[in-house]
Amino acid sequence: MWGMGKPRSKLGKWMDQKGLEQQDLAKIASVSKNTVTKACSDTDYIPRPDVMKKLLKAIRKVDPHLKMSDFWDM
Repeated sequence: MWGMGKPRSKLGKWMDQKGLEQQDLAKIASVSKNTVTKACSDTDYIPRPDVMKKLLKAIRKVDPHLKMSDFWDM
């Protein structure tokens, strides 16, 4: 099962639910795997606006109705 025993942010929980891998999101969004790892595991992490935009663009390929506020408190 995805995400068992790991602390997960809203983004991490969503990715686990969809069965997506961090390295795939990093590649599609053109950001580093470390950035995606931090976004998926650190509940207090809020990416820079340009990184957030890249991540959201990649996320919307799976679910076009998601918003930034679904993952990060603005």
